[in-house]
Amino acid sequence: MASSDAIRPPPQAGEAKKELPSVVAAKDHNAILLHAVDEAAVRAGLSIGLPLANARAICPELTVYDADPAADLKTLNDIADWCDRFTPLVALDAPYGLFLDITGCAHLFGGERALLQIVTNALSRRGFAVSAAIAGTSIAARTLTRHVSGKIVADGAEAQAVGPLPVSALGADSAVTTGLRRAGLKTIGDVAARAPHEISARFGSAFTTLLGHALGQGDAPISPRKPLPDYIVEKRFPEPIATDTVIALTLSSLAKMLVAAMDKQGKGARQLEASFFRTDGAVRAIMVETGRPVTRPEMIDRLFRERLDALNDPLDPGFGFDLIRLAAGRTEIVVQQQRDLDATVHDNDEISALIDRIAARIGGKRVVVHLPLESHIPERAALALPAQHHLAAASAAA
Repeated sequence: MASSDAIRPPPQAGEAKKELPSVVAAKDHNAILLHAVDEAAVRAGLSIGLPLANARAICPELTVYDADPAADLKTLNDIADWCDRFTPLVALDAPYGLFLDITGCAHLFGGERALLQIVTNALSRRGFAVSAAIAGTSIAARTLTRHVSGKIVADGAEAQAVGPLPVSALGADSAVTTGLRRAGLKTIGDVAARAPHEISARFGSAFTTLLGHALGQGDAPISPRKPLPDYIVEKRFPEPIATDTVIALTLSSLAKMLVAAMDKQGKGARQLEASFFRTDGAVRAIMVETGRPVTRPEMIDRLFRERLDALNDPLDPGFGFDLIRLAAGRTEIVVQQQRDLDATVHDNDEISALIDRIAARIGGKRVVVHLPLESHIPERAALALPAQHHLAAASAAA
């Protein structure tokens, strides 16, 4: 489990003078407190939580920026989208952190150490201050990032790794942290040396659970932003691609790989998503749905062509895509039907394909079928349903 904390990038050139302390201030309970500080501010003796008036008294030349939680959250989500290239299991650890479940993924990037360096170096080049760590549990990794960056802890060694860290690294409530320090428990190791029932009696069971997770004694599951797709295929490029022809050929080859993987288990795709990762970190995802399970690569190719041609905001490669991924978010078992003698089956297939193509171009909610509905009011005697959903329900009933 990898965890990282990414702080908003420093002001752009011209916004603040070089070497002058800069802080972000936010209102908290009718008081304006420091919400974030840069290295120059730390050297000047400022810290998070300090009243702004006191900060100005300590450092009159202080540059202050208003906190913007909405912009911070958007930036964090953008970073999470970029991190999808490493693992599909990315969770937010608001307000500044991310959890990446890299189980089974690290070897694709040269190992855990290489993956950690790739992530931190790429974010640092974009102006972010990053602290990252890898551990067997998410809480242990997050605890390490608060005081130690670049640490990789083997499974079972979490207690030894976090023991020397101060209790503030756990991220518990400030009242709990203050109480621990007053009791003479300054490090996580000091707290872990006490009996669990003593800690629970004074600081609550929630803190005891948090401490146990940091020590590697169990773990709290993360909540990924996106559900894990049933099937994923992708192609990485040593040199970024930007032409429509190469993008189309890549999607076609990925469709063949995806169908081959699904065919081994007799499944077809009902929901497909193509993700395009740009070299500058931007990610564009395009989704299509089908009324019946799709088992032909040419059909997938055609659906995405229809969708790409109909985009109001065309696909912008920027400086090029270095990764294109095709995922089947929802699949179903394909029911084999007699097609040689039953003309109705062929007609249904053609109708389903037509509906899917139209829905890919104008949207699934705009292609409807009107079903009879019992009502004495003529205007309400019909019910409009998405044609794709009705087709799927009819197929299941058959």
